[in-house]
Amino acid sequence: MLQNDQKINLQSEMLLPSPGTVCRELPLSPELQEQIRLQRRTVKDIIHGRDKRLLVIAGPCSVHSEQGALEYASRLKKLADKIQDKAYILMRVYFEKPRTALGWKGLIYDPMLDGSCQIPAGIHLARKILLEVLQAGLPAAAEILDPVTSAYLSEMICWGGIGARTVESPVHRQLASGLPMAVGFKNSTSGDLESAINAMITVQSSHSYIGVLENGHTGIFRTKGNPSAHLVLRGGASGVNYTEEAVKAAVLALQQHHLNTHLVVDCSHGNSRKDYRQQSTVFHEVMRQRKNGCLNLCGIMLESYLKEGNQKLIPGLRPAYDCSITDGCISWEETEQLLLSI
Repeated sequence: MLQNDQKINLQSEMLLPSPGTVCRELPLSPELQEQIRLQRRTVKDIIHGRDKRLLVIAGPCSVHSEQGALEYASRLKKLADKIQDKAYILMRVYFEKPRTALGWKGLIYDPMLDGSCQIPAGIHLARKILLEVLQAGLPAAAEILDPVTSAYLSEMICWGGIGARTVESPVHRQLASGLPMAVGFKNSTSGDLESAINAMITVQSSHSYIGVLENGHTGIFRTKGNPSAHLVLRGGASGVNYTEEAVKAAVLALQQHHLNTHLVVDCSHGNSRKDYRQQSTVFHEVMRQRKNGCLNLCGIMLESYLKEGNQKLIPGLRPAYDCSITDGCISWEETEQLLLSI
């Protein structure tokens, strides 16, 4: 009776293939492992000010189509090669979406886009897409949302983000302290920087935590701390925070806590006031400040896809592959115009 009571709200349970199993099915070649190592080093060099190029993280709000992701990656790679002396471009490859209320949770959780939640297929597809993006020669950026799914994908990521809704989470801070790539921490949805700054302080320290091992069992991880944690300004309920005054205030706060003062500006979310068409305004202001000597602004993030705007996910109808099904994005044409202006 007790056992049944414990599972009264569970509909079902099933085993997932272990991270090791999935990684062996879709392995990284030695060449790709070396590529990722060098790409991560370049990102860290920019984050720490050793490389003066602009870090650009561009891509859809969320990946919902393999076809769309690969078409975007192909275009982005050609553009990255054109401006490689001025900017270092990563593709935003987000498979998980934290929801304030209800909504599609991302390709990992619902790869068929129909509510069937075929998570094993979603994990497999996500890793496959990441492999194809890497094979195109692009570094991949992703949000670190679920610590379990991180075990399946983190070896392929060159930049990790901790979002505004999870920046206060001790679990995410512990996980980030052991990750091998630079990790950006967004300010909270209110716009306050304190949570992100506390996260950066925490992540630079060593931790012990319980996580998922390669064989799928739980185990104990002991970390050294991640010295490449940095701040991502994304605006919030209190307003935008990409202005010259806001950037100076953020740099001062980081200095007071003896933290890395190089930061990334998210042109979307609160900074665009949730209007994707305002991302260009944010972008040009960041470029103006850099031109005037503010090299603390080391990176930008754009929500960009093949077609502008977004579409609703309608039950029973397959969405178009080339338009976002979550937040609105700027078009490829506008993306190209903005990045060539660098």
